[in-house]
Amino acid sequence: MESIDHVILIGAVVMSLGIVVGAFSARVGVPFLLVFLSVGMLAGVDGPGGIRFSNTWLSFLVGNLALAVILLDGGLRTRLATFRVALKPSLSLATVGVLVTTGLVGLFAAWVLEIDWKLGLLLGAIVGSTDAAAVFSLLNTSGIRLKERVASVLEIESGINDPMAIFLTLTLIDWIAAPAGLSPGALLWRLVVQFGVGGLLGLGLGYCMANVMERIRVAEGLQAILLCSGGAMVFAIVQTAGGSGFLAVYLTGILVGNRDRAVGPDTMRAMDGMAWLSQSAMFLLLGLLVAPHRIWEVALPAVAVAAFLMLVARPAAVWLALLPFRFSAREKGFVAWMGLRGAVPIVLALFPMLQGMPDSGLLFRIAFAVVLTSLLLQGTTVPLAARLARVLRPAYPEPLARSRLRGTHGPALEVMQFRVEADSPAEDLRADQLELPPRCRLLTVVRDEALAAPDQTVLRDGDMVSILAPGTSVPMLALLFHRPGPALAWGKASHDFLLSGEAMLRDVAGLYGTRELSPAEAARTLEAAMQEAFTSPPVEGDAVEIAGLKLTVTRMDGPRIIQVGLLLPRAEQEAA
Repeated sequence: MESIDHVILIGAVVMSLGIVVGAFSARVGVPFLLVFLSVGMLAGVDGPGGIRFSNTWLSFLVGNLALAVILLDGGLRTRLATFRVALKPSLSLATVGVLVTTGLVGLFAAWVLEIDWKLGLLLGAIVGSTDAAAVFSLLNTSGIRLKERVASVLEIESGINDPMAIFLTLTLIDWIAAPAGLSPGALLWRLVVQFGVGGLLGLGLGYCMANVMERIRVAEGLQAILLCSGGAMVFAIVQTAGGSGFLAVYLTGILVGNRDRAVGPDTMRAMDGMAWLSQSAMFLLLGLLVAPHRIWEVALPAVAVAAFLMLVARPAAVWLALLPFRFSAREKGFVAWMGLRGAVPIVLALFPMLQGMPDSGLLFRIAFAVVLTSLLLQGTTVPLAARLARVLRPAYPEPLARSRLRGTHGPALEVMQFRVEADSPAEDLRADQLELPPRCRLLTVVRDEALAAPDQTVLRDGDMVSILAPGTSVPMLALLFHRPGPALAWGKASHDFLLSGEAMLRDVAGLYGTRELSPAEAARTLEAAMQEAFTSPPVEGDAVEIAGLKLTVTRMDGPRIIQVGLLLPRAEQEAA
């Protein structure tokens, strides 16, 4: 009985220590996941904790369950609208990108480690895919807002590239064990089963689960538990059928998360806790599993493999995979740098150990060192890399509170509350005379903890204004209620004026254009002209030049360009 109490105490201390240290380390940009991994190592056999843990099977089980929950949570937060701009490039990265990374890293690792080239390719497959847990965690906690195209590609790629890495890992293990047992037909069939069964069953079971979640009304905590248990059930069913459970559970999360009545904000907050619990438990357990002194023995070749992966293999794979798509060199560079490795390579490295393969311990130690290097170098420099690559969207203050209305069609309507700041455009205006964006409606004004009549109240500093508005209107409302400052610097280098997407191109070009328009161009609105100029679906932040006009997409409503930024030539701006 005493030993059980000790196990509970040690587990609670290790988990609490990881969270407390992570809270401080996050201020200097160190990822939470790296902290949990480090705390697990310190609690292990070589650290002050001295815990001897070598249960590979338990680590594999916890790793698979945790990844299923993390991918489910990631799917719940993925909007279907993101597939409009990111599905094709994400699929290319998840297939071509993983293959290229595997081949390049495999050959380099075979040369550096002086091992058989087949083992080198196996190591390349193990570390070849980006990690959903690391990517989702860093995008949510780094405090940066990336351009929609870049953020969507990173999220979707990390959610769907695991099946390819698992397929390559298992195939190479079978090939090494029995070289004559795999024919090209068998390989193709295995690939079709992994993606086909995983995709079809994921969509089918996800549709059923979304219907269940719409009809079941329980407390938010129980709803989150129902989601997790349902996701685990989908994962197990698809894995048993020979498909990719990771792909299936991610698709299930997408279908459930895009149903208005299936999950609410409180359930999503509960799911956030479930995802963090899964990530922290998985990384702590994987940290306990490794002996740091064994990692130190292969430090130099492991760092060489990690550097080659980050600086050569991943950039080459991204460049080839995104070649057919409209991405700038800076965007490709950032996507390449965000190829974070996390729990997935460590879990995949357990496959050879469970199979009892020769040199499986070496592969595990190298994969673990690659993950540590990736989290330490790439994970801590995400904000800096985003600024250097210029893939950040303009920052704006979030509402004090916001709640999504269920049952609305089109862009989801939300009730938002803003605080009126001194020197903001809304100050000293009567509440009912505010110039609100389209589809926005004033609801209430709260002053001195009491409701005020909007048609009689002149707004002043400290008033709380509630607005019913689409989620896409938050940036414009933030400009209205907050004082101008660095937080609202919408990029003076990107535009000087904001224009409606419905404005006629001929009117704007007549004032600021540098060439005559063709009859077809003269008949178009700014939105139509920009849609025609872009070679792929535009997102906020995309810019194009038409008739000498430097135009930037500043606000969209689904696929429509609602607002356009115009950048004047510098000489004309000075004259104005």
